[in-house]
Amino acid sequence: MARSDTAAHPSPTISTHVLDLETGAPAAGVNVVLFRRGDDEEFEVVSEGETNADGRISDLVNGKLIKGDYQLLFDLAEYRDEDAFLQGLAVALRITDSRRSYHVPLLLSPYGASVYRGS
Repeated sequence: MARSDTAAHPSPTISTHVLDLETGAPAAGVNVVLFRRGDDEEFEVVSEGETNADGRISDLVNGKLIKGDYQLLFDLAEYRDEDAFLQGLAVALRITDSRRSYHVPLLLSPYGASVYRGS
């Protein structure tokens, strides 16, 4: 049975999956920080994690998902060598429905990246 895009989740979260297109494998060991814009308009750290052997972090919210503006910061410097072109990537998100989960996959290549809202 297909799930509705707006279906309520028991514990909504923001998750990610990083795939390395150069190697064709999950990107394990990528440090990811989730920030949320507070009432004072400043971004505050919500959580930090590292992708597992499958390149995933299943829950970056670690609590209640709140509507608002978020930023995912992918630290690629430790994953790639120090001379790599892409050293990091920041992705700005707007959460408008706090009843659903959001999955943000990152496809990584040596000179580019692609991110999208997954399912």
